[in-house]
Amino acid sequence: MRRALVTGGSGALGAAISRTLAGAGCHVAIHANGGGSRAEALAAEIAAAGGSAETVTFDVTDAEATTSALELLLEAGPIQILVNNAGIHEDAVMPGMRRDQWTRVIDVSLNGFFNVTQPLLMPMIGTRWGRIVSVSSVAAIAGNRGQTNYAAAKAGLHGATRSLALELAPRGITVNAVAPGIIASPMAEAAFDAETIKRMVPMKRAGRPEEVADLVGFLASDRASYISGQVISINGAMI
Repeated sequence: MRRALVTGGSGALGAAISRTLAGAGCHVAIHANGGGSRAEALAAEIAAAGGSAETVTFDVTDAEATTSALELLLEAGPIQILVNNAGIHEDAVMPGMRRDQWTRVIDVSLNGFFNVTQPLLMPMIGTRWGRIVSVSSVAAIAGNRGQTNYAAAKAGLHGATRSLALELAPRGITVNAVAPGIIASPMAEAAFDAETIKRMVPMKRAGRPEEVADLVGFLASDRASYISGQVISINGAMI
């Protein structure tokens, strides 16, 4: 059984991804920072449905704590599927943006990518098979007012994805990113009303977390063995 780690696994999108990977027969480690109880409930739900899951809690911006938590996970065997889904918003127009708003978003999305991914690479390389998928955003491709920090962090993932894909291709490991648009979630519902979504999205609706999860699940499968170094948009034709 392949072992997967989904960071930010207790949120709407992370939960959908965790369910999809568990449904594909993976043992899923559901990561949380502030949502530990949600992660535990999700793991119990997956187990009740016949799947295999556990939870892990750490702050991806804390390199030492992340390494310690990952070392414990690795005692049971390599993580062969990694989904870097952890990310936060600290929105503000750039002239009024505080330094801590810039730093915190970069820390979670970009430094968190390094803190989680790097310790898992050598064990993954040893298996000669692996899948790394990072969740980006349409903001990283088209930009978005009030999200200079978020767009910069997610765009950084694109460069990291392409470079790491080159490094790992000879080892049977693929590295890709998915860039969702507006996806139904409590956060999106607070930011966009129905009329705004119809105006912004040519398909006139928000995407469903399960639709993104299906794409991630495909990229994490054997069927996607020749897809690497790609940033794949899923945004209802927004761009």
